[in-house]
Amino acid sequence: MHALLHSIVVYLWKKYLEDNITMATIKIKQTRSRIGASIDQKRTLDALGLKKMNQVVEKEDNPVVQGMIRKVHHLVTVVE
Repeated sequence: MHALLHSIVVYLWKKYLEDNITMATIKIKQTRSRIGASIDQKRTLDALGLKKMNQVVEKEDNPVVQGMIRKVHHLVTVVE
């Protein structure tokens, strides 16, 4: 019984550590107005959390966010 409990605790601790590994993040700034943009581009800005001009959000750097940035590249800039 003790060995089973120990193995469960070790498994859960490893899972916890894997989930809390910090990923690289990028800062995205909306530099141009959404007025005149297509509805898809407006929804992409909303999904990125950008509602106003000059607003900056920090997102994890992953392929999904990279694709969203590519879709609205003319409206946003990546801040270092």
